[in-house]
Amino acid sequence: MKIDSHQHFWKYDLQKHTWIDDSMDIIRQDFLPKNLKPVLDQHQIEGCVAVQADQSEAETDFLVSLAHENNWIKGVVGWADLQAKNIEERLAYFARFDKLKGFRHIVQSETDHDFMQRPAFERGIKALTNHGFSYDILIFPHQIVSAQKLVQKFDNQLFIIDHLAKPYIKNKEINQWKTDIKALSKCPNVYCKISGMATETNWLSWQNQDLKPYLDTVVESFGMQRVMFGSDWPVCLLASTYERWVFLLEDYFKDFTITEQQDFWGNNALKFYRI
Repeated sequence: MKIDSHQHFWKYDLQKHTWIDDSMDIIRQDFLPKNLKPVLDQHQIEGCVAVQADQSEAETDFLVSLAHENNWIKGVVGWADLQAKNIEERLAYFARFDKLKGFRHIVQSETDHDFMQRPAFERGIKALTNHGFSYDILIFPHQIVSAQKLVQKFDNQLFIIDHLAKPYIKNKEINQWKTDIKALSKCPNVYCKISGMATETNWLSWQNQDLKPYLDTVVESFGMQRVMFGSDWPVCLLASTYERWVFLLEDYFKDFTITEQQDFWGNNALKFYRI
């Protein structure tokens, strides 16, 4: 089964989606299951994991509802306030929903470089472990070292890095990111989504070869059993089409074994998200 492990749905709201600025006009509209399903069908992708884009429990309820209505939405990564004093109670509530697989916080927007070392946040991560939820790590490269401290402290918790930790591909910066991502990959409880790369380039002029050194790094570091396909649809439309992203990765992995390709395109996501 082929799985898109990272995409979003939303009903566009000017107040809620303030991160969508004037440069992103193409995604200032609704993106719902009816818009994605034909795209998945075109590429023989049988399911997806819907990931939160808004930091509210209403967002989690919205995505769970969509997953209930569409059986091809195989999992949801929602949001809850992991620093809340009643986080155990909230996660006990969310544990009732079979398709809710994990949670995410938009750490990349936090100005505190040690946000992931806050006692309240760590308490929330421990609660995720207690309830069997995974955690998606959304960070920038300067936060990788902090993420490594987190995952080492919670070695029984499953983590996954979204978008390769957003390397600065546009500026061709790789050395520090490469050093840090390799160190992070040594933690066996951490996976990596190969997603969201095109939007870290010059949107209008990037070439496939611009991405290759970064792809090489994560594949060599994490191995083929801890990487997975994600589109980051519809955000990917800022810099690419769904088709271009799929074709790029099909070409990159064409000489890998059939088993390795199957792991990347679906099996690893099925395993990580317990689908």
